[in-house]
Amino acid sequence: MAKKLSITPLHDRVIVKAAAAEEKTAGGIIIPDTAKEKPQRGTVLAAGPGKKDEPVTVKAGDTVLYGKYAGTEISIEGQDYLIMRESDILAII
Repeated sequence: MAKKLSITPLHDRVIVKAAAAEEKTAGGIIIPDTAKEKPQRGTVLAAGPGKKDEPVTVKAGDTVLYGKYAGTEISIEGQDYLIMRESDILAII
């Protein structure tokens, strides 16, 4: 697991580290950087406490699937992360 982050998400927001993009297809063809798709899977690094009557259901360490255009890309200490609402998360793997 990564070191502790210096920020804490508020309310129903979570910080996700996106998984690496696929380098090869199932048939072994190498995908060039310009054709790689944005990953839709990642690991939750931190989660806020939730809203007043709705606690957050994901926790740090969960692997999740999220929408293709979900979240906002942020950079913390040289690392890229996504910060998104819990409702943008489609499933826990």
